[in-house]
Amino acid sequence: MTTKQQDKGAGEDGDRPARRVTLPQVMRGAAKQLGELLGCDAVSVSSVKSTRDGWVADVEIVEVERIPETTSVMASYHVQLDEDGEITGYERTRRYTRGQIDQH
Repeated sequence: MTTKQQDKGAGEDGDRPARRVTLPQVMRGAAKQLGELLGCDAVSVSSVKSTRDGWVADVEIVEVERIPETTSVMASYHVQLDEDGEITGYERTRRYTRGQIDQH
């Protein structure tokens, strides 16, 4: 067993490492890291899911601030994070104005 494997420990099923970061830490980390990468303000995390390789999250970003705020340009980003909560990739999935309401 490598030192890295010893540090992480084994999960209950024996083949998945135990998580070292919590869901709230991943939420905050995803928003902060993506905001820093894009040079924009992250305003919310709309979803977070655990995966076999780490985490995935959807983060809402203010891309263009306008007055009034309801006309600011927002974007949703799908973010992949490793098991330590570090971003490994991201993609913009949607752009919209802040005042826009989803209609399904």
